[in-house]
Amino acid sequence: MPNDPRRRPLPRLRRLLVIATGNWLARGYLAVVAASVAVMFLFPDSAFAAGPLLLTAPLSLLGVVLPVGPGTEGGGAATAFAVGFWTVWLLLCALVNAAVLGALAARSATTAPAERPADRERSARPRPEGIRALLTPAVDNWLVRGYLAVVAAALGFFLYAVYLSPDPGFAGIWPLMATAPLGILAFLLASPAEYLSLSWLSPLIFSAGVALSGLVNASLLGLLARRLRAPEPRPAG
Repeated sequence: MPNDPRRRPLPRLRRLLVIATGNWLARGYLAVVAASVAVMFLFPDSAFAAGPLLLTAPLSLLGVVLPVGPGTEGGGAATAFAVGFWTVWLLLCALVNAAVLGALAARSATTAPAERPADRERSARPRPEGIRALLTPAVDNWLVRGYLAVVAAALGFFLYAVYLSPDPGFAGIWPLMATAPLGILAFLLASPAEYLSLSWLSPLIFSAGVALSGLVNASLLGLLARRLRAPEPRPAG
């Protein structure tokens, strides 16, 4: 029956699409990504060609470790498959990021529904405030805890390479990729110390910025996970 409270919820993918296109912030982000893809094809040799990859970070940067993508050798079917796989991957990354922004915008615009007894009991408990309220979504499900574990491992490897390894190489690329796009700001903030005879301070600034970026990303992912788990609103009547 239409009003059966036990009816099946929307599939997760469909709900993801609804959240990713449900408000102006998410739709605006998707429009920017689409424009960046057009620029990539029009000016493939320019600095803006990396726009789609950066705009869909951090998930899109995982494609760096995948064996397929643009530039895959082999020609013919192998190249077509690689380009197709990269296109689908980029689209999925864009949808996830759009859904994160959509969940963030919807949180501030959603009004509270009529409370059930269980809801009133939960609302009577003290709620976290301030920074604790912002960070709660970053630790309340396995998805974000797994993401934070990846960030911690990447940051730990970076610190080991900088302070204990004789040749750190490009160790900073891993925490940068794990926390992009905010991690890019951490890199920019730490860079001036390299030119001010304060090279010892640069890794500390970068590490603090990466840790903060990881927490922000985890909070946004946690908020999206909450939206996907939330019961579907039922029509009245």
